[in-house]
Amino acid sequence: QVQLVESGGGLVQLGGSLRLSCAASTSAFSIRAMAWYRQAPGKQRELVATITSGGGTNYADSVKGRFTISRDNYKKMVYLQMSSLKPEDTAVYYCNKGGIPFDSWGQGTQVTVSS
Repeated sequence: QVQLVESGGGLVQLGGSLRLSCAASTSAFSIRAMAWYRQAPGKQRELVATITSGGGTNYADSVKGRFTISRDNYKKMVYLQMSSLKPEDTAVYYCNKGGIPFDSWGQGTQVTVSS
Protein backbone atom coordinates (compact mmCIF):
# COMPACT_ATOMS: atom_id res chain seq x y z
CA GLN A 1 0.00 0.00 0.00
CA VAL A 2 1.34 3.39 -0.96
CA GLN A 3 2.24 5.86 1.76
CA LEU A 4 2.78 9.54 1.03
CA VAL A 5 4.09 11.89 3.71
CA GLU A 6 4.26 15.62 2.99
CA SER A 7 6.18 18.15 5.05
CA GLY A 8 7.67 21.62 4.94
CA GLY A 9 4.60 23.81 5.02
CA GLY A 10 4.14 26.79 7.28
CA LEU A 11 3.22 30.43 7.60
CA VAL A 12 5.09 32.79 5.29
CA GLN A 13 4.73 36.42 4.30
CA LEU A 14 3.84 37.68 0.86
CA GLY A 15 6.82 37.18 -1.44
CA GLY A 16 8.42 34.56 0.75
CA SER A 17 9.63 31.06 -0.07
CA LEU A 18 9.06 27.54 1.15
CA ARG A 19 10.31 24.10 0.16
CA LEU A 20 7.90 21.21 0.45
CA SER A 21 9.02 17.60 0.64
CA CYS A 22 7.19 14.35 0.01
CA ALA A 23 8.36 10.90 1.00
CA ALA A 24 6.75 8.17 -1.10
CA SER A 25 6.79 4.50 -0.22
CA THR A 26 5.33 3.35 -3.52
CA SER A 27 7.10 0.67 -5.48
CA ALA A 28 8.56 1.49 -8.88
CA PHE A 29 8.83 5.12 -7.79
CA SER A 30 11.48 5.91 -10.36
CA ILE A 31 9.24 5.05 -13.29
CA ARG A 32 6.20 6.94 -12.09
CA ALA A 33 5.32 10.51 -12.85
CA MET A 34 4.75 12.36 -9.59
CA ALA A 35 2.87 15.55 -8.88
CA TRP A 36 1.96 18.16 -6.33
CA TYR A 37 -1.66 19.13 -5.81
CA ARG A 38 -3.28 21.70 -3.55
CA GLN A 39 -6.68 22.35 -2.06
CA ALA A 40 -7.71 25.75 -0.81
CA PRO A 41 -10.62 26.19 1.62
CA GLY A 42 -13.94 25.76 -0.17
CA LYS A 43 -12.28 24.79 -3.45
CA GLN A 44 -11.59 21.57 -5.31
CA ARG A 45 -8.16 20.00 -5.28
CA GLU A 46 -6.08 21.21 -8.22
CA LEU A 47 -2.94 20.03 -9.95
CA VAL A 48 0.02 22.33 -9.33
CA ALA A 49 3.04 20.65 -10.90
CA THR A 50 4.05 17.34 -12.46
CA ILE A 51 7.42 15.69 -12.99
CA THR A 52 7.91 12.67 -15.24
CA SER A 53 10.21 9.76 -14.56
CA GLY A 54 12.73 11.41 -16.87
CA GLY A 55 12.56 14.76 -15.12
CA GLY A 56 10.28 16.61 -17.50
CA THR A 57 8.12 19.14 -15.71
CA ASN A 58 4.80 20.87 -16.21
CA TYR A 59 3.15 23.59 -14.16
CA ALA A 60 -0.22 25.19 -13.66
CA ASP A 61 -0.29 28.64 -15.20
CA SER A 62 -0.86 30.18 -11.78
CA VAL A 63 2.52 28.97 -10.45
CA LYS A 64 4.64 28.92 -13.60
CA GLY A 65 7.91 30.76 -13.05
CA ARG A 66 7.51 30.73 -9.26
CA PHE A 67 7.42 27.02 -8.33
CA THR A 68 9.90 24.28 -9.20
CA ILE A 69 9.20 20.57 -8.82
CA SER A 70 12.06 18.09 -8.51
CA ARG A 71 12.63 14.52 -7.46
CA ASP A 72 15.25 12.19 -6.00
CA ASN A 73 14.56 8.67 -7.23
CA TYR A 74 17.12 7.10 -4.90
CA LYS A 75 15.49 8.59 -1.82
CA LYS A 76 11.94 8.28 -3.26
CA MET A 77 11.38 11.97 -2.56
CA VAL A 78 9.55 14.71 -4.44
CA TYR A 79 10.11 18.39 -3.72
CA LEU A 80 8.32 21.63 -4.48
CA GLN A 81 10.35 24.83 -4.22
CA MET A 82 7.95 27.75 -3.96
CA SER A 83 9.00 31.37 -4.24
CA SER A 84 7.30 34.74 -4.65
CA LEU A 85 4.41 33.32 -2.69
CA LYS A 86 1.03 35.01 -2.84
CA PRO A 87 -2.01 34.81 -0.55
CA GLU A 88 -3.82 32.82 -3.23
CA ASP A 89 -1.21 30.08 -2.81
CA THR A 90 -2.65 29.39 0.64
CA ALA A 91 -3.81 25.77 0.64
CA VAL A 92 -3.08 22.28 1.85
CA TYR A 93 -0.48 20.78 -0.46
CA TYR A 94 -0.40 17.08 -1.33
CA CYS A 95 1.85 14.90 -3.43
CA ASN A 96 0.63 11.92 -5.39
CA LYS A 97 1.19 10.10 -8.65
CA GLY A 98 0.90 12.16 -11.79
CA GLY A 99 -1.84 11.29 -14.27
CA ILE A 100 -4.28 9.16 -12.30
CA PRO A 101 -3.50 9.66 -8.59
CA PHE A 102 -3.39 6.82 -6.10
CA ASP A 103 -6.64 6.41 -4.18
CA SER A 104 -4.70 6.92 -0.97
CA TRP A 105 -3.60 10.46 -0.12
CA GLY A 106 -1.27 11.71 2.57
CA GLN A 107 -2.25 14.18 5.26
CA GLY A 108 -0.91 17.09 3.26
CA THR A 109 1.04 20.09 4.51
CA GLN A 110 -0.55 23.48 5.16
CA VAL A 111 0.88 26.53 3.44
CA THR A 112 -0.41 29.90 4.57
CA VAL A 113 0.71 33.12 2.92
CA SER A 114 -0.06 36.31 4.78
CA SER A 115 -0.33 39.71 3.18
